[in-house]
Amino acid sequence: MDPLAQLTEIRTIMERSSRFISLSGLSGVGAGVVALAGVAVGQWYLHTHYGDDGLAQLMNGGANGRLAALPFLLLLASLMVLLALGVAFFFTQRRARQDGTALWGALGRRLALSLAIPLVAGGLYCLMLYLRGGAGLVIPGMLLFYGLALLNASKYTLDEIRWLGLTQIGLGLVATLFPAWGLLFFALGFGLGHIGYGLLMYNRYERSRPA
Repeated sequence: MDPLAQLTEIRTIMERSSRFISLSGLSGVGAGVVALAGVAVGQWYLHTHYGDDGLAQLMNGGANGRLAALPFLLLLASLMVLLALGVAFFFTQRRARQDGTALWGALGRRLALSLAIPLVAGGLYCLMLYLRGGAGLVIPGMLLFYGLALLNASKYTLDEIRWLGLTQIGLGLVATLFPAWGLLFFALGFGLGHIGYGLLMYNRYERSRPA
């Protein structure tokens, strides 16, 4: 046998035993589209209720205004998370079947747990920020905690997830300097960031494979 082919096969076996490599790039594309749609809905709501500079008005307004907007914002965030998870489950399950791997095996559970802990902690922290008058730091905080979650989970999956996490962290740090542009940074990180890295992963690992 070709020694190079043998080495490639050994490397593939080792990767399958230590990393969940069936994560689909299309799940990232779908999550990005969901995020951009969520930004559009959020911008519409803020413009309708707070005027042209809706986010700044919400950040600088009183506690009553923030509490009035909270149910809608929580509903919007919940729908976005559910839709993104649904898209990720569909495409990743399809790829896992093609690879002959279990979606909810030991590696899948480790990956999910590594993501879940920073995300839950970050979500609760951002909620407290919002309630205590730090609304301008909510979107930067979301980007930072999400980036840390991806960085934490990257040891169990594809290398591109680590770079996506670092991108989110960088955007989150910059967003703290421009809180009034929070929706723009949200669109860049959760929207275009997911779409860009998702397409990169799809073209690198899936495009030449049968559907």
